Amino acid sequence: MSYLDGHRQRLRDRFATSGLSAFEDHEVLELLLTYAVPRKDVKPLAHALLDRFGSLSNVLDAPVADLTKVEGIGEMGATLLHMMPALTRRYLRDRWGHKPQLNTKEDLARFAVDELATATNEVFLLVLLTHENHVLRSLPLHEGSLASAPVYPRLVVEAALRHHAAKVVLAHNHPGGVAQPSDEDVSITQTLVRVFDALSIPIVDHFVVAGPRTFSMADAGLLRPASSKIAASPAVGDAT
Repeated sequence: MSYLDGHRQRLRDRFATSGLSAFEDHEVLELLLTYAVPRKDVKPLAHALLDRFGSLSNVLDAPVADLTKVEGIGEMGATLLHMMPALTRRYLRDRWGHKPQLNTKEDLARFAVDELATATNEVFLLVLLTHENHVLRSLPLHEGSLASAPVYPRLVVEAALRHHAAKVVLAHNHPGGVAQPSDEDVSITQTLVRVFDALSIPIVDHFVVAGPRTFSMADAGLLRPASSKIAASPAVGDAT
C-alpha cells in the first residue's frame, strides 16, 4: 500500500472509530474528497478550499462553479461538496417521517430548527398542521428579511387555505445572529395573527431560530392566545 493509499485509509479508519468529532476542518474535506478525487493527495486541496472560502461551512455552501475555480477540484469533487448541505436537509426531513405529529412546543421548536438548519439566508417557514397536530406541509415561502416581504399575509393565507390547515406555525431564521425577534418580525406576526383569527385558524407560535437556539413569540406574550391543544412546554433554548 502506498503512502497516499495508507493516508486515505487512516482517515476512513478514524471516522469509523470516532466519527468526525476528532477531525479538523481540513480533514473533513480531505475525507470527502478521497471519494471524488482519485490518485492524488487531497490535503493541499482541502487547505486551498479553506483558504479561499474561509470556513468549512462556506466551502460546502459555495456553488459548484466557484468550487471548480480551485485548481485540482474537478466537477465531481465540487458536486460532492456542494451536495452536503442538501443531503443534510434531506436527512433531517426524512428523520421526522411522513406527516409527523408535533404535540409539544419542544417538538415544534426542534422541527423548525431542523427545517432551517442549513439555510444561509433568512428564510420564512410556514408549517401547516391538522387538528391532531400532524404536519400537512412545511413550506419555505420567502428568502430574505421579513420586513422586505409585504406580500406575506396573502401568501401565507393562500397556502393555509389551499392545504386545509387547522393550525399554523411560523418560523424564520437569523443566520449568524441571535434568536430574538426584530420590531418588524413582531409587527408582521401580529398582522398575520389578526388575519388568521378572522379565519378561525390559530397561529400556534412564531419561532425565531438561530442555530440550535429558538425564541418563542407565544411564550414571550407577543401573540394573542390562540385555541390549541399544543402543550405549553418551554420552547426557548436549545432545541436539540
